[in-house]
Amino acid sequence: MSIKIVELGKYTTPKISETKKDKWVSYGDDNNYYQTLLDSKESPTNSALINSISDMIYGKGLGATDASRKPDEWAALVQMFSEDLMRKIVDDYYTLGEASIQVVYDQSHTTITSVEHIPIQNLRPERCNEEGDIEAYYYSDDWTKVKRNETLERIPSFGMSKEGLEVLVLKPYKSGFHYFSPVEYQSGLDYAFVEIELAKFHLNNIYNRFSANMIINFNNGQPNDEQQRAIENKIKDKYTGTEGESVIVSFNDNKESAADIQTPQLNDAHNQYQFIAEEASRKLMVSHRVTSPLLFGLPQNGGLGSNAEEIKMAAMLFDNTVIKPMQRVIIEGVNKILNFNQISLNLYMITSQPLDFTEMKNEDVGVEAIEEQTGIEMSKQICCSNQDDGLDQMVDKLIDLGEDEDLEDWDLISSEAVDYLTDDEKEQEQSLLSKVWNFVSTGTARPNQKSEQDTGLFKVRYQYAPDKTSGNSRDFCKKMVSASKIYRKEDIIAMDNKVVNAGWGPNGADTYSIWFYKGGGDCHHYWMRKVYMRKRNSSGVFLPNEGLSNDKPVSVNEARKAGVPLKKNDAKVAKLPTDMENNGFLKPRG
Repeated sequence: MSIKIVELGKYTTPKISETKKDKWVSYGDDNNYYQTLLDSKESPTNSALINSISDMIYGKGLGATDASRKPDEWAALVQMFSEDLMRKIVDDYYTLGEASIQVVYDQSHTTITSVEHIPIQNLRPERCNEEGDIEAYYYSDDWTKVKRNETLERIPSFGMSKEGLEVLVLKPYKSGFHYFSPVEYQSGLDYAFVEIELAKFHLNNIYNRFSANMIINFNNGQPNDEQQRAIENKIKDKYTGTEGESVIVSFNDNKESAADIQTPQLNDAHNQYQFIAEEASRKLMVSHRVTSPLLFGLPQNGGLGSNAEEIKMAAMLFDNTVIKPMQRVIIEGVNKILNFNQISLNLYMITSQPLDFTEMKNEDVGVEAIEEQTGIEMSKQICCSNQDDGLDQMVDKLIDLGEDEDLEDWDLISSEAVDYLTDDEKEQEQSLLSKVWNFVSTGTARPNQKSEQDTGLFKVRYQYAPDKTSGNSRDFCKKMVSASKIYRKEDIIAMDNKVVNAGWGPNGADTYSIWFYKGGGDCHHYWMRKVYMRKRNSSGVFLPNEGLSNDKPVSVNEARKAGVPLKKNDAKVAKLPTDMENNGFLKPRG
């Protein structure tokens, strides 16, 4: 007779063994506890929760609030941390409680050249040094086959050597644990295996037709074992086929000694099985800190209701208490590697939640703070009071900042392609960005605001040129040409951090320098500088609003002498992007 009993508490606490005989620390009774965690995914509920939460942690991958301002650093991060690498890191981190990254250095150990994923289940930590630091990890493809005193590959911990290869292990701090970190759902492992065993029990019943439905007694003596097997096989072939054994064959000396078959009866069995299944599912959700089963497409058993507002609150609570803390640990690990290469980015994980399920209040905080707190790329949102506006309207905001070219009290005295930029970065920092931001926030345009380049009788503006487009011109260029307006330099530069031509920035970024690159790579437009002088009457008196004409032409040189700041600097402003290196793209286009 073989009786199987589900033993609760059998799988919960892993044994961590640190001995002088082994250089590494064992995890689990057979040094294979990670496999126990992987086996727990045979539980339908546990598997669904692990996969869904891992997807939530990863979201849409890494983002950086300052990516558009640091395109080179962002490009280095994208090259180093691919989407595939980040997905593997996130999956290991939640499924196994830890994740590991292989770090490769150049020969001088001054730069990290690449990073790769190492399955954490293939690593075991080295015994701590006197300071309590783990200096290295040992690698094996199968720890169940490792023999005592076997020589294994030793990989130094990140920052603990000068070797060309190190490993960075990402794990959260958990009280009472040093070498390993238990998984978030540790307390629910028992119930995961209850689900697994319950499924096996039911499947076994189904495969064996639940119980024997025929008994054949032979009451004329007992043949030898070989004869009994031959008789049994013939009967089973005839009555059961290949789908199962539902016949009991008994060999007896006589009828009086025939086998007595008894089937134990379990009263109300279906209700008991249902209770066990539901209880296991509930306890697993508690161990994963699920705020509402509906977030994962699981049946609702108590807790929050099914209305939209309660689901929204459950999503926000789960995101803030479960998802974001795990994302921070992963981001800290990524930053350790980036900082070694002197790369500093304000990283966050882009959320995959609906916008309505995310707190977003931008009255008192900046765009970058909103991105970091919500995990939403606000560069792709309209940063104004009406968030229902489309992205195209941001181009209209820039156009609204412009003035009509026909200035009533001013005469155009110079019109030429721009061949200069600001004097220096300090001047750019002193631009009227704050006023532009106020417009974007309130919808109030100030097209007649004085520019820093305006001096005395002169005013300097810029126009998108040439005044023509083609059938395949970008929508941005078509709108700018159609508007036929002139702009202050400050308003154009301020658009560097606003989405006015999404997707044409470095590596597909939504923001870039409109001042330099106009409509993006291969664009055929440029900025035309226009210098205006206030109109005067025949006596040379400057009186506005009298329909006066300018009877004294002024040359560009005279305008410069008068104090108009027309200083040469960066040649990119004068060039059409299509005439720039690589046609204005980062790399040559095939």
